[in-house]
Amino acid sequence: MSNITPLLERNEEFARSGAHVGLTPVPKYKAFVLSCMDGRVDPAHILGIDPGDALVMRNTGGRVTDAFIREVAFIATLTETLFGEDAPPFEVAVIHHTACGSAILADPDFRHTLAERTNVDEDSLAAQAVTDPNATVRVDVEKLDSSPLLPSHWSVSGHVYDVETGLVSTIDPGVKDS
Repeated sequence: MSNITPLLERNEEFARSGAHVGLTPVPKYKAFVLSCMDGRVDPAHILGIDPGDALVMRNTGGRVTDAFIREVAFIATLTETLFGEDAPPFEVAVIHHTACGSAILADPDFRHTLAERTNVDEDSLAAQAVTDPNATVRVDVEKLDSSPLLPSHWSVSGHVYDVETGLVSTIDPGVKDS
């Protein structure tokens, strides 16, 4: 049996439940959540997200990368194409977490090995380390909020999930000055 077999069996149950029927591409809460790929930090569980509630992307550390910014631009352009001037504004919620495995990117030996494997420069990898999630989430909120690819009527908020308590704390509520 492969590692994914039990998950495929769960998919059969999901399909039988009909939970996928009637969902639309625009999520109910107009939220786009970015979080870490760590198995302890699944937004569906920590935020109670059901199918159709929010867009979710996960990567190493839940970091705002150029690739993620392009995904935000895609969703913005798609909704503007579908709805024109009535396109709904989204909130992008960036969630970092305590005890993040990406902190190992601060280790020069690990970073060197990974750089050789991926052909990514070591400085770029070091910048991705989440050693202080309160600080890195602020950096990422600013990076996304200052991107010209983010629609001006969208907001960005920053949060930290504590893997010990299970609670999400808001670090930057994403309220823009008017």
